[in-house]
Amino acid sequence: MKENYEARIERSAELLFNYLSERATSDEVQRMRRAFELAREAHKEQKRKSGEPFIMHPIAVATIVARELELGDNPIISAFLHDVVEDTDYTVEDIREHFGDDVAFLVDTVTKRKKDSYEHSKQVDNYRQILESVHYDIRALLIKLADRLHNMRTLDSMRADKQMKIAGETDYFYAPLANRLGLYHIKTELENLSFRYRCPRDYADVARMLSEERMADRERLERFTAKIAEILASANLDARTEIRYRQPYSIWRKMQSKGCDIKHVDGKHYIRIIYPDTVGRSEKTMSLHIYSALTDYFKEKPGSVANYIDAPKENGYQSFHVKLLSEQGIWEEVHISSERMVRNSRLGCAAERTEDNVKAWLEKFKEILQEVANDSHGMEFMDGVTLNFYNDDIMVFTPKGRGVILPKGATALDFAFEIHSKVGAQAVYARINGKLSSLRTVLQRGDCVEIGTAEDAQPEMEWLEHVSTYRAKRYLRGYFATKPRLEYERCERCHPLPGDEVIGFKAADGTITLHKRDCPNAIRLASQHGDSILAKNFPENEAFLYPVRIRIKGIDRYHLMSDLIDCITDKLHLTMSALTTENIDRIAICTIDFAVHSLHELQQAMDSISHIDGIDEVTRLDVVKN
Repeated sequence: MKENYEARIERSAELLFNYLSERATSDEVQRMRRAFELAREAHKEQKRKSGEPFIMHPIAVATIVARELELGDNPIISAFLHDVVEDTDYTVEDIREHFGDDVAFLVDTVTKRKKDSYEHSKQVDNYRQILESVHYDIRALLIKLADRLHNMRTLDSMRADKQMKIAGETDYFYAPLANRLGLYHIKTELENLSFRYRCPRDYADVARMLSEERMADRERLERFTAKIAEILASANLDARTEIRYRQPYSIWRKMQSKGCDIKHVDGKHYIRIIYPDTVGRSEKTMSLHIYSALTDYFKEKPGSVANYIDAPKENGYQSFHVKLLSEQGIWEEVHISSERMVRNSRLGCAAERTEDNVKAWLEKFKEILQEVANDSHGMEFMDGVTLNFYNDDIMVFTPKGRGVILPKGATALDFAFEIHSKVGAQAVYARINGKLSSLRTVLQRGDCVEIGTAEDAQPEMEWLEHVSTYRAKRYLRGYFATKPRLEYERCERCHPLPGDEVIGFKAADGTITLHKRDCPNAIRLASQHGDSILAKNFPENEAFLYPVRIRIKGIDRYHLMSDLIDCITDKLHLTMSALTTENIDRIAICTIDFAVHSLHELQQAMDSISHIDGIDEVTRLDVVKN
C-alpha cells in the first residue's frame, strides 16, 4: 500500500507540473517544485482520515488553484504550503526565507490563528479572519475556497457528525462566498456536495429523478440543438452549442420554495450557444445576430429577453438570455455568450479583467465587510456577511439613469437606503416606472425608481420586515435601538391604552403584561395567579403610538367622507392606516384605523367625529392582529 501511495503522489504531482510547464516559465516551475518538496517533507508523517498521506491534499488544492482558478505561481506555491505553518514546525518566517514576502503573506493569511480563547466562537473568528484578507488580497480567499472544495470532495472518510459540521459551514459560508465572488462553478459544486452530505436521502431521490428525466429528454434536446446548429451554419455564424444541466441542490431548492414536485420545476437545464472571441464583430453585435437568426425560425417567449451584455451583473457576468419555443412545443432557455464571457463566468473575480463595474464590485464588497466588522459582533457579524453573499443581483435605475445593484427580492425601501440613509429614513412613497407604489414593493430588474420623501417622515418598525440589504437593516436596527423602550407589554386581547384602568401581571421570566381591569384574560389570571398581580399605572409617552380602530355610523350625505377625513387628518393631525366603508340604504358605516398616544387622545378624536353633521354613533373596536 505504501508503494501505491508513493506512486499516486508522484503521478498527481507530475500531472500538475506537466500542466504548469505549458503556462509558466522554467524558473516559476522550479519554485513551485521546491514548494511541493518542502510540503512533502513537512507533512511526511501525517495522514488524512482516509488513511492516505496528507501531502495528497496540498497537491489537490494546488491543482484546483492552477487549473480551475488559473492563478499564478505564488498562489500555487501558497496552496502547496497552506497547512505547513498550522500543522508542522515550520513558521511563517521559514516560508518567507524560502519563497519571499508575497508567499509568506498568503500562507499567513490562510493559516488559522491559534488563540487561548475566542472572542465569540472558534468558527466565527475563523470566518472573520478569512474575510479580513479581502482587504489586502483576494487571492487568499481563493486559496481558502480551493481548500474547502477539496475537503468537500473527500468528505466520505469523515464521521457523520463531522460531515454535518463541515457541510453546514459550507452551505452557510463558503458556497455563498463563492457566489459573491462570481465563482459560479465552485459555488454550485459546494452547494451540491453540502446537500449530498446533509440530506443524503433527498439528494439521492432528486439525483435519480433528474437522471431519469435527462434520459427521457435527451433525444428531444439533441434535435433542438441540431436545429440551432443548422440555422447558425446557414447564416454563416460560427458558434457551438452545449446542454447545461442544473444540479440536484438547485432543483431541490426550487421544489421547496414552490411547494411542487420535480416535474413542475422550470429551468432544469439550459442551452448555451458559444461563439469565438475573434469574429471581427463586437460581442453585442454577434449575440444579436445569433438571436435574430434563431428568432427568424423559433418563436420567442414575450418578456423573456435578458440582456446582461449591456447591463452585466455586479460580479461581471455577461450573456444574452432568451426563451425559444422548440418544435416539440416546449419553451427552452437559451444563453448566448462569447468564449470570454464563459471563461469570466467560470473564473469570476479570479479572471484577469479590467471592467470598471467589476473593480467597483470588489471595492463595494470590501466596504460592506468593513461596515459589518465595525458594527456587528458574533453571529450578528456572520448574519450581516451572509446577507450580502447570496441572492442574485438585479440592476435598477434612478430617474437620471444611474444604475443601482440590489439583491433579487429587494424592495423600494432597500433602494432608498442604497441611495442614502437620509433618503431611506425620510421615504414616504415610490414611483416605479412612473407608477405610484408602496415602499414595500419588490423591485424587478430594469425598474426605474424614484423615492418621495418628507422632512417629518420617520422609519416604521414594520420596515424591518420589508428590507433585505445589510445597509437598510443596519440603519433601521440602529434607529430603533436608540428609541425609548416600553417598560411593559400589552395584552393582545384587550389592547390597553395609557389612561385606561389597568392591572399588571408579572410572569416567571420577569415580563410584566398590562391588561384592562375588565379583560377576561386578567380575570382568569387573577383567579389562578393572584400572587403575580401588580398595581401599575400606564402613563402617556410622546414617543409611543398605539393602533386603534373605531366604527362610525351615520346618515350618508354629500361630502360626509371628506368631512370625516378632514377632521381626522387636518383638525386632529392623526395618520390613518386603513379606511373601509359600506353604504346600506343611505346608512354609511365606516371603519378607520389610526394611532394615538393615549385613551384621552382617542376620546377627543371620537368626540370630534361625533359632532360632524349626520354622524349618529362612534364606537371603539378591538384591533385584531393578523
